[in-house]
Amino acid sequence: MRRYIVLYQAPLTVAERFAQATPEEAMKGVQLWRRWMDTLGDALLDPGRPIGNAITLTKSGSVERRSNVVGMSILNASSMEQACQMVSGHHHLDWADECEITVLEEMPIPELEAGK
Repeated sequence: MRRYIVLYQAPLTVAERFAQATPEEAMKGVQLWRRWMDTLGDALLDPGRPIGNAITLTKSGSVERRSNVVGMSILNASSMEQACQMVSGHHHLDWADECEITVLEEMPIPELEAGK
């Protein structure tokens, strides 16, 4: 099994809409997340949290930047295909036409793993 990082991307308009959600609307979103999490069981290593306040670092310093990455999760799957199936039809994609999900495979570093 391998670990897969899931990044949820959304335009600023979605984040603004969620910030203004009523408690009932917010609870509906939480229920959708819980249903999705329940379908994955132990394959969901970390459900993640909303993320933001991005800072980009370079050799010359740092800069605050707007990022369209609004959340993340970590999955355990046997293949990229299986990881993608786990997020296929995820309710995040219904928030706005511009919403996207990116699945990244965590790659091994044999030189570091040899010392385990």
